[in-house]
Amino acid sequence: MNGRGPELLSGIEQEALELLEWPRLAEQLAGFASTVAGRNHCLELPLAASLPESRALLAETTELLGLDGLLEGGLSFEGVADIASLVLLCAKGGCAAGEPLLQLAATLAAARRLRRQLDDPQLRPVCAALVAELRTLPELEQRLRFCLDEGGRVADRASPELSGLRRQLQAVRSDRRDRLSELLRRYAPLLQDTVAAERAGRPVLAVKAGAAARVPGLVHDSSASGSTVFVEPQAVIGLGNRLRELEGQERELEQAVLRDLSGLVGQEAEALAQLQQVLRRLDAGLARARYGAWLGAVRPELEADPLAPFSLVDLRHPLLLWQQRRQGGHPVVPVTLAVAPELRVVAITGPNTGGKTVTLKSLGLAVLMARAGLFLSCSGTPRLPWCGQVLADIGDEQSLQQNLSTFSGHIRRIARILAALSSSAPGASLVLLDEVGAGTDPVEGSALAAALLRHLAERARLTLATTHFGELKALKYADARFENASVAFDVETLSPTYRLQWGIPGRSNALAIARRLGLNEAVLEEAQTQLGSLGEGEVNQVIVGLESQRQRQQEAAEEAAALLARTELLHEELLLRWQQQQQQSAELQDQRRRGLERSIRQGQQEVRRIIRRLRQGGEASRPLGETARQAGQRLRQLELEHRPEPERRNHGGWMPGVGERVRVLSLGKAGEVLALSEAGRELSVRCGVMRLNVPLEGIEGLNGEKPSPPPPPEVQVRARSGLGGRGADVRSERNTVDVRGLRVHEAEAAVEEQLRRANGPVWVIHGIGTGKLKRGLREWLRGVAYVERVDDAAQGDGGPGCSVIHLR
Repeated sequence: MNGRGPELLSGIEQEALELLEWPRLAEQLAGFASTVAGRNHCLELPLAASLPESRALLAETTELLGLDGLLEGGLSFEGVADIASLVLLCAKGGCAAGEPLLQLAATLAAARRLRRQLDDPQLRPVCAALVAELRTLPELEQRLRFCLDEGGRVADRASPELSGLRRQLQAVRSDRRDRLSELLRRYAPLLQDTVAAERAGRPVLAVKAGAAARVPGLVHDSSASGSTVFVEPQAVIGLGNRLRELEGQERELEQAVLRDLSGLVGQEAEALAQLQQVLRRLDAGLARARYGAWLGAVRPELEADPLAPFSLVDLRHPLLLWQQRRQGGHPVVPVTLAVAPELRVVAITGPNTGGKTVTLKSLGLAVLMARAGLFLSCSGTPRLPWCGQVLADIGDEQSLQQNLSTFSGHIRRIARILAALSSSAPGASLVLLDEVGAGTDPVEGSALAAALLRHLAERARLTLATTHFGELKALKYADARFENASVAFDVETLSPTYRLQWGIPGRSNALAIARRLGLNEAVLEEAQTQLGSLGEGEVNQVIVGLESQRQRQQEAAEEAAALLARTELLHEELLLRWQQQQQQSAELQDQRRRGLERSIRQGQQEVRRIIRRLRQGGEASRPLGETARQAGQRLRQLELEHRPEPERRNHGGWMPGVGERVRVLSLGKAGEVLALSEAGRELSVRCGVMRLNVPLEGIEGLNGEKPSPPPPPEVQVRARSGLGGRGADVRSERNTVDVRGLRVHEAEAAVEEQLRRANGPVWVIHGIGTGKLKRGLREWLRGVAYVERVDDAAQGDGGPGCSVIHLR
């Protein structure tokens, strides 16, 4: 998914990028990159070649933005280096230096850390797929770190030969240092300095010129004044030669280690090239995310249908935002662009410096940014079709070198635009024309502009054209594919407001401006008379009325929006208070129930203690035991009567609805559900200014409810008669209790304990004997509210010696 870089675009498309200042935006984006490779990728800022590529880039931006906000300090690319040249060198059999190899080891470690952070297919499916097959080569990293020390120096442990050679070097250097110290003491009266110097990599003594003959050795240099001679003593010349020899051998062994390491890198060149590409793409994606967050931008929704509408509310020009925030420029006035599917041409009129050209560039950059995976500085969720072509004619094309007038330059570029539209480019086409038909006779220019716009209405999805020709304002009333827009102008202050007004053609305001600037009133009156004779005065009056009506509608809409906002706040406050009251009432009732249950349990414990004491008293205590048993039954009946119905929170079947607030797990923030997919497995959620598409598993309710997708079609299974959906009617160890040998009240306690856990029939083995135990149990069971009936078991399960208890 490499996209189309500027060098792959046609000439006219490349010119459009230059006219829209796309390279300047790319340079600003590159400032948010963390690595050199990521910065270079941002400077190129390729455009996706298809709609799926653009959507994948937007998904990457969204996922990286969420992860960057969750991690303390943000997502870090520390340790990642540009390894492209190193991998290429090693792949060709070259020998790399130690420091680049050590940087490669740090890059592998950083890539492994990033893979762990990104590998979450449920929350970050696009990024997880990107790093799924990434090889971080831990064995190669360990080998590089083992053989190289800090700074890229080959370590002694890299090879036994190198380790032994360096021990020899250390011994020879120590021996030479000791001999030099001894010579400094011996020849101290003959020396200019008591410290050994160095010339051409050899140790020398600074000997007085007159005493040079008394110090045997090799003269290497003398001072500028001639008073000092630098002599290498004869006693250390042999040691110096030995050091030179050992140092040469050391370099050879170091080169052998570096060649081996470079060979290992060359063997993994393909995997390392892929790793470099993935890291560069991730860094570029993080730069897009941070740039969007800095702009306060939101994710756009790209439509596959070329005829889809454009909906951009409060769109701000990103370069002007940068100028405002970084260079203290003027506040950026947003524009709203709402283009219906049937519209093909929008003619923007109004005075100069009113913001017409900025509107063209804002829309052009918005389309390109969405295609490149960047968020847009808008309100709400911007929606627009994916545009495979953005063509523009903006600015003055006058050229003295090519002998071109302004008009000729415009016509040549427009001819190239029409030729480009003839090609079968994917997606929709956007054409931006500034001052169409200008630079020639107004009558002919107006006719040419009208014909050109009609032609573009047949060829391009949308054409935005700025003009001063009044004739173009009337095209709307003859062709439903045309629409008028204008930039507002404050006549009182003689300054533009830079706000775009839809459906109203603009006025030049030339006479009003001239009057405020003090032009002679007689001249203005004559000009007004001339204007009236041409019919322009009535048109301007209509335009003034439309502007006034638009202003009143705007004020009424703002008042209605404010009232609606206050109503929503009041509704939320009332709902919150009601929920708090309900919660307090439920808590109070729960406390009362718990107190009653606690009293009943205490009474039951007391009855059990009495029964145990009576059991120990023998036959004389049986009448009292019967009384205690009846008291226990009454307590159990009270417990059943006052036991609250269990609150069934079926979180597994919970599904959020449109408008409901949920928590997005990847961001740790609450958001509002805007839409659900047809299968119910993906939601569109708005968190603040961001709009995200998240899987159902990536959200939960504000009270911790876990959602589940819609259940599959139910399979109806006919149960056996009499079961009613209860447990199986097959006797097992779990649903059987043996009470043989127990007294009636003891058997009741054991059976009751078994019934509490049962979800189906219970088998009670009581034997036959005298039948007293069986009769006592059945008499007691007839008074238990949740027992439906009691039958003798089947002959194979005990017959009359076993009873089967069926629950309601």
